Amino acid sequence: MYRINCFKRSGSRILFLIFSFVSVLSVNTLFSQNNTIPESDTTGDWPKACKLVYIRSSFDGKLQPAYFYRVPSNEPRPLVVSLHSWSAGYEQRDTLSWMCIAENFNYIHPDFRGRNDNPDACGSPMAIRDIDDAISWALANAPVSQKEVHVIGASGGGYATLLSYMTSKHDIRSFSAWVPISDLEAWFYESLSREPRYALEIAKVTTGNETAPGNLYFDKDEARLRSPIYMNTPVSKRLNSKLIIFAGVHDGYTGSIPITQSLLFYNKVVRDFDSDTSQYLVPDKDIITLLSYRMMPADIYPKLGDREILYWKFYLNNVFIIIFDGSHEMLPGVALNPVRFPGTETNNK
Repeated sequence: MYRINCFKRSGSRILFLIFSFVSVLSVNTLFSQNNTIPESDTTGDWPKACKLVYIRSSFDGKLQPAYFYRVPSNEPRPLVVSLHSWSAGYEQRDTLSWMCIAENFNYIHPDFRGRNDNPDACGSPMAIRDIDDAISWALANAPVSQKEVHVIGASGGGYATLLSYMTSKHDIRSFSAWVPISDLEAWFYESLSREPRYALEIAKVTTGNETAPGNLYFDKDEARLRSPIYMNTPVSKRLNSKLIIFAGVHDGYTGSIPITQSLLFYNKVVRDFDSDTSQYLVPDKDIITLLSYRMMPADIYPKLGDREILYWKFYLNNVFIIIFDGSHEMLPGVALNPVRFPGTETNNK
C-alpha cells in the first residue's frame, strides 16, 4: 500500500479522493490498442469531422495550422488540447482525435511551429504563445465548458504540456504529460549516446546553426530558457488545476527519455507549491531504486488501464507522478480519463 506518511497533512478525505482518482485513471476503453508515439507520422489519417483551420499568431501575426473538432450541439462540452510530439507537427496522426469525436469533446491539435528542429519551435516564446492562441481560438469557436479545458501530450508533446503548465494564461482543469522532457540541457547529454539526432536538434535549436556529431555545440543558457524545470511555477494560477505526469519505467532504456526528466520536474513543482513538503517528494533513494531495479519492491498500487503502476506520489490534489510498467508511450485508453471523470477533483481551500 501507499506510504501513510504521504497523507499526514491531507487527511482521510484526500486519501479517499486520491484512490478514487487513480481508480478512475485505471478505466480502459476500446482505444487502448495503439500506445506507441508516432514521432513523425504524417499520414493524414484524420477523421472527416476534424477541420483544418488557421489561427493568426498574436506574437508575430503568422497563420498557424491546426486540426479542430467542434461538437455538433451548442451545449458546453470539454475542450481537449492535444499537443504533437517532438519530431512532428499538427498533421501527426492522433488517436485522441477519434476518441474525442466519439465522446463528444471539443478538440484542437495545434502546430506551435512544427518539429522541434529549429529555433522558432521547441519552447520558444512564439511556440508557447501559439498553444495559448489555439486555446483562445477554440474557446471562441466552440461551445466549451469554461472550467473543462484539458491539455494532453506525449514525449515532445509532454514537454509542450509542461511548458503550457508553467506559462499558459488560461485556467486549465488538467495537464496530462506523458513521458515528457523537462530539462533540455540534461536531455542533450542524455541523448548523445541514446539518440544522437536529438542532441543535434537541441544544438540547432539553441544556436540557430547546423552542427555535426564531430563538432557539436549547444547553448546551455538558451536550453535552460526553453526548459520547464527552470521556469517559475505559477502556483496561484494552478491551485485549481491538476498536473499528472506519467512515465514508463523502461523509458531511457528502451525509449529516448529517462524517467528522471519526470521525477525531478515533479519534485521541483511540489517544492514551488510548498517548501515544507518532504513527505510529498520523491526521495533520491526511490529514484535510484526505480532507475536500477525498474520497479519498487513490496509496493502494491492500482493498475493504470491494463498496466501495473510501479510507483506514485502526489501533492494534495494538484500534482501527481505515476510510474507505470511501460516504455516511451502514452496509453490512449486512459489518457482522456481526467476529462471523462473530473468529479474526482476537490478544491484545496
